[in-house]
Amino acid sequence: MGLPSNYTTAPVSEFLLICFPNYQSWQHWLSLPLSLLFLLAMGANATLLVTIRLEASLHEPMYYLLSLLSLLDMVLCLTVIPKVLAIFWFDNKAISFSGCFFQMFIMNSFLTMESCTFMVMAYDRYVAICHPLRYPSIITDQFVARAAIFVVARNGLLTMPIPILSSRLRYCAENIIKNCICTNLSVSKLSCDDITFNRLYQFVAGWTLLGSDLILIILSYSFILKAVLRIKAEGAAAKALSTCGSHFILILFFSTVLLVLVITNLARKRIPPDVPILLNILHHLIPPALNPIVYGVRTKEIKQGIQKLLRRL
Repeated sequence: MGLPSNYTTAPVSEFLLICFPNYQSWQHWLSLPLSLLFLLAMGANATLLVTIRLEASLHEPMYYLLSLLSLLDMVLCLTVIPKVLAIFWFDNKAISFSGCFFQMFIMNSFLTMESCTFMVMAYDRYVAICHPLRYPSIITDQFVARAAIFVVARNGLLTMPIPILSSRLRYCAENIIKNCICTNLSVSKLSCDDITFNRLYQFVAGWTLLGSDLILIILSYSFILKAVLRIKAEGAAAKALSTCGSHFILILFFSTVLLVLVITNLARKRIPPDVPILLNILHHLIPPALNPIVYGVRTKEIKQGIQKLLRRL
């Protein structure tokens, strides 16, 4: 039996985001820590960007890559968290049809861009440790510019079909998204079309992009560790490892949070649905808040640059 005509022809012009469908009281006590983390993330990344911009000693490829990471973090935060807080504070659950898929594109593309940036930073550390004499000729400003173009182009183009495929589905009547943000799976399952190809493309594209980055990061650090173990000069090995310690901590944290999010989504039937929703929000908030702090605390040059910036104010 066919669907009634009034059911199939009524287009969806907006969606309603229902945060924590089973425990909506959560959003009241979550709003304060989330807003504080948001302010911390934006303030810390902005401080880092201004410090690198104003401090001439930080005009080096490694810090340019760190600036790219901060920009990606800030865009991710601004795409997700203000809307979440608007839902918590003002019950502003509505999001336009186009706005929802734009948010979906930013989340998918910038997440993979961040992973790719970590991969480029791992290569930077590999060259610095394993080929120190060739580092100035390999890791140049031109290399950073080409790497930034590659990061944006590869991940932007390969993730663009995800929101396009999802937006071209027929949304017959249901417009309630049981999530705080427009993830592909949360939105596409509202469609009355077959979404098998949509889900398959996201799975293949996501794991191809993130998986290839992770493999190259592991290879880079394997070569770094092998080179460090060969260093026999006293204290040289510890000094070599300290140059990439901050970067390794950020990669480890990024991968751990992502892994926990994947596991909770795979075990959705055994875990309350509100838990993956909360983890998804935190994944777009905690790494951006911690990344500049870890580098600021562990990197002497950045710490000194921030101190100079504060003295100017």
